[in-house]
This record gives sequence, structure tokens and C-alpha cells, in this order.
Amino acid sequence: MAGKIPEHVIEQIRSQSDIVDVISDYMQLTKRGRNYFGLCPFHGEQTPSFSVSQEKQIFHCFGCGAGGNAITFVMDIEHIPFPDALVKLSQRAGIPLEVELVGEQQTENNPFSKKEQQMREAHAFAVEFYHHILMNTEDGEQALNYLLERGFTRDQIETHQIGWAMPNWDTLSILLDRKGFDLEDMAESGLIIHKENDNSYFDRFRGRIMFPIRDENGKTIAFSGRILNTNGDDAKYLNSPETPIFHKSQVLYNLDKARASIRKTRQVILMEGFIDVLAANRAGVYNAVATMGTSLTSQHITKLKRLVQQVTVCYDGDNAGFEAAKRAAQMLHEEQLKVEVSVLPDKLDPDEFIRANGAEVFKNQIIDKPHAYIAFMMMHAKRGKNFQFENDTLQYIQEVLETLKGDTSPTERDLYIRQIAADTNISPEAINAQLRKLTADTVKEQKRSQVVLQTPQSELAMQERKKDATDRAESLLLAHMLHDVNIVNRVLKSGNNEPFIHEEYLAVFVRLIGFYEEYELADFHRFVEVLNDAELRKIVMEAAYIDRNPEHGEAEITDCLKQIEKRRLELQIEQLKHNQKEAEKMHEHRRALEIAQQIIDLSRKIKMGI
Repeated sequence: MAGKIPEHVIEQIRSQSDIVDVISDYMQLTKRGRNYFGLCPFHGEQTPSFSVSQEKQIFHCFGCGAGGNAITFVMDIEHIPFPDALVKLSQRAGIPLEVELVGEQQTENNPFSKKEQQMREAHAFAVEFYHHILMNTEDGEQALNYLLERGFTRDQIETHQIGWAMPNWDTLSILLDRKGFDLEDMAESGLIIHKENDNSYFDRFRGRIMFPIRDENGKTIAFSGRILNTNGDDAKYLNSPETPIFHKSQVLYNLDKARASIRKTRQVILMEGFIDVLAANRAGVYNAVATMGTSLTSQHITKLKRLVQQVTVCYDGDNAGFEAAKRAAQMLHEEQLKVEVSVLPDKLDPDEFIRANGAEVFKNQIIDKPHAYIAFMMMHAKRGKNFQFENDTLQYIQEVLETLKGDTSPTERDLYIRQIAADTNISPEAINAQLRKLTADTVKEQKRSQVVLQTPQSELAMQERKKDATDRAESLLLAHMLHDVNIVNRVLKSGNNEPFIHEEYLAVFVRLIGFYEEYELADFHRFVEVLNDAELRKIVMEAAYIDRNPEHGEAEITDCLKQIEKRRLELQIEQLKHNQKEAEKMHEHRRALEIAQQIIDLSRKIKMGI
């Protein structure tokens, strides 16, 4: 690898890829003290434990142990090998770099199975094929004209690689077979269908405009096909089924392309369908994403929380869209996100509204003027109610107060109570008294729940493994070794070929020796980049994150070695005591006495400070 990409080029790319800027392309970071923090993208969490040090140009998650630098972060977040990550960062930094990409090939860093890799490669091939048919052949001319008439630009068609699947039954199936793909796997991937009666295969998508569905890293994992002729019985839209590489509950359409705009605006526009997102893009709204034919899920919200604190829900204006917007807004609000809702009139969806009213009206009147969360919930609660009827009035008040009893400010409560009073002709004092009672009842219920949950929660907290003195010593010793090759040489010359107790630290030590034989100078950034084992990278980056004291380095190293040796002797004593008991059971008294003497000698060494 080093032969392919010169070391000075790797260093140039790394030095011009500020880790805070790079990671901020993928998630939201907040500065606290010297470091930046966010929700870890490598495991689910509610409290930010993912720390980024701009000074050291490294990241570390105190929850799952993940760590690295800007290059390894891109490797891990996009599941790509080192050369591909370098190319991506070189393009970002404007540094010319020519290297043969590993691309979708199976590597040690790749979390996908061989079959999943084949599915992804097949989808990448299908994207290019469908797009070529649309843009460059007579077969795709009608579909292309339809898109242009609907307001799509050629640039947008190119950007999203929209294509055309010909009406033939087996065009793609034949091509996939010729390319060497396993057709049974291709059927499982959703691209083709297995016809069991004669064991043949045919294309799932035929005579449809093809919209690629990409994951958050820009890799196509599914399709949605729109039929041109809607006069028949076929569904207007046909989506890929759930497959090993496509899970609707986890995919947010356009997240890969919207990420830069999301970072710039610090908010997301959440829509129901991908066609609405494409329409919003044409209207100049680039921070829009959509769920894929499913309600908002906790997995979707986790992805959003890593990027932003503010979400604007913009669903269809019909009754179903209104109800879906309420459910989504409640879920987002419960996750402590700031939620606003853009309401569309006349039961229109965003695509219909933009075509009817234009881009400027959509941006200025809909996107830029959303309703606050509580205001929208009041609007929803008011729908279909007649305040001439007592039940409707009481139900409306109850629904709105259930929303207000949460985390609202005194000013908000006063504002909305006055609005409720104006709507229902009930006095603000009576409504306020009802709110206080609701709030008090909620507090009582929460206290009862805490009593039930308190013990198991505390037990879970106690189960977290705390680092002992030996753990800290090994990590600090490794930290010094990562910064000074002479420490490794000194330890080896002393005859200590195994200066660590835990196997994972020994594994890192062996690899570090090999690294210094090739690179000679200490460079933990480069070392972590050549480590293929993600678990060993965690060990290295945890050590790299430690604050050493270079002025008292010798004393720290000596103390570490003493602590590790002390623990090694203690482990030997534990084993000898076990052997002694076994000898006594077997009535081997002489052997038991010899073991006892060994225990005394080792204990004396520990007392003498080794």
C-alpha cells in the first residue's frame, strides 16, 4: 500500500483534512471545553460519548471504544478500505491523487458478506445500465421527455442517475448472468424474480422510470420504478422488496446528497416520499430527506439526531398526511429534537404544491413559515371539533394540555393557555388549574416508575467494567510507545518481550514492532491506518487519547512497568495457590511445600517493589 501511495502524499492529505470538519460532514458536533462531542455513529446512544480532539486530530468513543483519525473515520463510517478513503479525502481537500480503487471488493475492513457485496455491485451495474438506456437510446426517449415535461432538469437526472427499465421480460437478467452474477442471489437482492415452474428468471422492473435508492454513503441498495402508462392494473410505483442490503426502516432517501446542506442550515426537512424530495431539490431546498414507504422509525431518528437538533416535518396535506405528521412530530419531540411542521393546503403533496404554485412560494410560504410543535398539535386537536358541544371542548382542552404539561416554558404555557381560552370560552384560570393537576399527576407517576426501575438501572451501571491500575498502566505504557520508538527498543533490549499482560495489548505491541521496523519513526496516525483489526485500533486510539506527561516520562514508564510486573506476579501467585490446593488434595505434600515456598518468594518480590 505504501508503495502505491507515497507517504508524503498520505501525510499531506491527513494534514489538510481537519478531523472536526471531516466528521462534521457526517454528524453534528458540539464544542465543550477543548474537545467536540456528539452521538456516536458506530453504536446507538442517547448521551453523547463520542469525543473529537482537534488538537490531537483524533476521535474516541467512551461508550463503544471506537477511535481513529480522519482517514480511519471515513474508512469505518463508509465501510471502505484505506485507498478509497484517501481518494475521498484528497478530493475533498483538492489534492490530486491517482490510485486504483479497491471499490466494492471484499476486504478485512468490509462488514458485508461476499453475497451482500455481489448484491451491491449488481445494483451499481443496474444503475449505470438503466441510466444509459434513458439518456442515450431511443428506447428511453419517451421516459426522458416525460421527466423533462414534469420539471426534471437534465442535471438532476444525471445527479440522481435516474434511468429507464425497458419493457422486455429478461433484459437485465441476461446481462447479470453474462456478468457472472449468481441469479439466485440477484433474485434475493430484488433485481430479478425466480420463476419456479421452469426455473427461469425475469426482471422485476419492466417499462418503468427507475429511481435509485441509496444508503447514507451514496451506494445504491434498491430502486423505485414508476410506470409510464397508468391506465392498466399495474401499481403506479413499484419498490424493491426488503433484502439483505435494503431495510426500509433504516433508509432516509437523499441523506447522502443532503448532508452538506443539512450541515450548513443545521436543520432537516423531513418528507414522506422521494418524489417530494426531488421536487424540493428543484425548488432549491437541498436539505430534504424522506422515509421509504414506511412510517418514521427510531432508526431514522437516530440518524437525524447525529446530524441536527432541528427538524421540519413537511408531509402531504391530506388527512393521512396530517396524521402521519402528528406521529412523526411526537416521536421527534420525545427525542428532545426541536420540531416544526410545515402544513400544505388543499390536500396537496409537496410535488403537487410546487408544480401548482412555484418554487418561491413553496420556500417562502411553506418551508420558511412552519408551525411550532405545540401550535401544530393544537391545530391537529382542533380538527373536526365543534366547541358548541361540551365533549368536543373538553377533549380539545385535554389533548392540548397533555402536550403543554411537558418541557414548556412559562411564556409558552401562558401564550397557549390564552389561545385555548379564546377558542373554547373557558377561563385561563380554570385551564391553568387543570394543567397544574395534570403536571402533578405526571410527576407522581414518574416517581413510582423510578422506584421500580431504580435498582436494575443501578445494577446495570455497576456492571460496566471499571479500569483497574493494571489496565491504566498498560494503556499509558502503550501511549508512550506510540510516541517514542526508543521506548519499544529499550523494553526489548531489557529482555522483556512481553511487557503487557492482556493479549490484545500484546497483539498491538507485536504489530508496533513490525511497524517501527518499516517506518522507523513514531507516527501513531500512520500506525492506526495500517491496522486492519478494528478492535486493535480501539486499543491504540484509547492509548493515544491519554494525556501523557513528557517531562516525567521516564518515571511514568518505570511505574507502568512495575505495576504490570506486579500484576503478573499476582497472577502467578493465584495460579500457584490453585496448584497448591490440587497438590494437597492428591496428598503430594512435598510438592505442596515447594509451591508454598514459591508463593513466599513471589510475595516477597512484590513487597520489595519488584
